[in-house]
Amino acid sequence: MFVSALPAVAVLVEAAASLALPVAAAPCLGCHEKTTLGIVGDWRHSRHAAASVGCDACHGAEHVTALDSARARLPTPGTCAPCHRRQVDQFQGGKHALAWAAMAAMPTFHYQPATLTDGLKGCGGCHAIGLKAEADVADIRRASGQSRGVASCDACHTRHTFSVKEAREPEACKTCHMGFDHPQWEMYESSKHGVRYALRRMGAIPNESAAPTCQDCHFPGGDHGVATAWGFLGVRLPLPGDAQWREDQVTILKALGVLDPEGRPTSLLELVKGARMARLTPEEWQVQRARMVETCKRCHAEDFAVSQLESGDRSLREADRLMAEAIEVVAELYRDGLLKRSQAQPFDYPDVLLLHDSATVVEQRLFVMLLEHRMRAFQGSFHDSPDHALWDGFSEMKRDLCEIRELAAAMRRARRDEGKVRSKGPPSKGGAAPKT
Repeated sequence: MFVSALPAVAVLVEAAASLALPVAAAPCLGCHEKTTLGIVGDWRHSRHAAASVGCDACHGAEHVTALDSARARLPTPGTCAPCHRRQVDQFQGGKHALAWAAMAAMPTFHYQPATLTDGLKGCGGCHAIGLKAEADVADIRRASGQSRGVASCDACHTRHTFSVKEAREPEACKTCHMGFDHPQWEMYESSKHGVRYALRRMGAIPNESAAPTCQDCHFPGGDHGVATAWGFLGVRLPLPGDAQWREDQVTILKALGVLDPEGRPTSLLELVKGARMARLTPEEWQVQRARMVETCKRCHAEDFAVSQLESGDRSLREADRLMAEAIEVVAELYRDGLLKRSQAQPFDYPDVLLLHDSATVVEQRLFVMLLEHRMRAFQGSFHDSPDHALWDGFSEMKRDLCEIRELAAAMRRARRDEGKVRSKGPPSKGGAAPKT
């Protein structure tokens, strides 16, 4: 699955006091201390330098002059594997490795300017952590104008220090996990977990105080196989046992295009499976839930941890009730011909992932309700951020639903008024007919 790895390099030793230059690095420094001094400085302070891992271990030995710089190889996860096999294997099995595939599965991804996707200035900038095919790498190079977008490990262990300490800090997650539908940083920072971590850094509480980071919960014991029970979409198969919740999740799956309006699976279900954007068996969901309970037990009693996670489940259920109602209001507009589907939409039903660029306010509002406010409602609950769960989540969802209802009612009034005008016929011209 990886681009071919370079030959195995020496296993990194524990910290070495000397920064003596590896023989393989010495020829590179003469030029790169003049052209890319920052890179050289970062490398000098890295464990790679301390362990005599030179430039050629990652970049090969074919680039030797300024004229053949294109021959320098860019590292891939396979490059890191000979020394970091356990971490690479874990990463390959986690959701970060699927980030590029998950992005490409979103229909709106293909409608965005190439500079924001393949150019890595928008969604592609974060999702580049995912493993990519050679064709994807070629597209990135064309759009960005640079030889980049191959690596994944450097999203957290940034070049060229590749620091473990850096990647363990919660700020390492901030670039990607904040904002519209990925606001986990803001949730963590405002939660009691994040506040206590900040206080511990300030010296306000002892260093031994419990103050978990993102990594403590999502990389327990350094495990790079990041995953969550509910997944990014907050849906699962089989559906929940609660009848109303099951019905609401079916409605949401229809609006995601995973089920057709009759409830039958579509081809998009295979993409969701391939990108593991949802949990598709009870066992798969339970494994991730049990993993999180074990993590929480490091600081909390088990019954408390279980109750808090179940509270998050209930928050998702309540958010789904609001979401499903809004979807059905818009679905009625399609069924009654008040909204026309785009050519990309396969059914006369709101395909929310396609509504990002829609022409009507009511469709845009439904998109924001699902991809921003529903996310904040249930993710805020699981991250123990009351403000995000309530004000940025549930309150906004209620406002969305209110606006969607009012917009739908206005569209129906407009049709009725138009029908009344048509029934009267065109106004007469020239006044009364002449007498004969």
